[in-house]
Amino acid sequence: MSASSATPDIAARQQRRGFWLRTLHQWHWISSAVCLVAMLLFSVTGITLNHSSVIEAKPQTLNRTVDMPPSLLKALKREDGSAPLPGSVSAWLNDVLPVAIGEQPAEWSEQEVYLSLPRPGGDAWLSIDRATGAVEYERTSRGWIAYLNDLHKGRNAGAAWRWFIDIFAIACLVFCITGLFLLQMHARQRPSTWPYVVLGLVLPLLLALLFIH
Repeated sequence: MSASSATPDIAARQQRRGFWLRTLHQWHWISSAVCLVAMLLFSVTGITLNHSSVIEAKPQTLNRTVDMPPSLLKALKREDGSAPLPGSVSAWLNDVLPVAIGEQPAEWSEQEVYLSLPRPGGDAWLSIDRATGAVEYERTSRGWIAYLNDLHKGRNAGAAWRWFIDIFAIACLVFCITGLFLLQMHARQRPSTWPYVVLGLVLPLLLALLFIH
């Protein structure tokens, strides 16, 4: 092959390499920007979850009791089972108690209506006496660390947060995969690239095989 025919091939390969480098760098920095704050949050809460036994939590409990107006008590005349509270009852409870009641189903029995209100970093419940209209509400909070830990696990955080975790996970995959391709493209100039990659694979594998039973 003559030098004149080889030159266009080299130029074409360089153009392809430059295109993929620009594309990968663009996707890499965009995904890193999307992941940055959430990755910091999940990294910190990974440490707090790993050491949860030594991080003390001081739960704070709030108790409230109120009496439901007789006009609203009539709205609770229904069969036993599982169903959301009537809209008028939910609106009244949202006004008189520090609670946000949505469409989650309550447990209806002959004596009471019981509504469980789990939340990140704590718990809550509400009980309505169907005969007297007495409402008892209790909320327990375990603090900000417990709140962030539950966000890490997606515990009682709702559908919107679950969607966020899924989108964040996809962005992390893009970040890691584009990083892997960038490593491959720069590996010739950086001989220690693949030994470090292998170390990142072998180290957790050895720890799992040797120390996890």
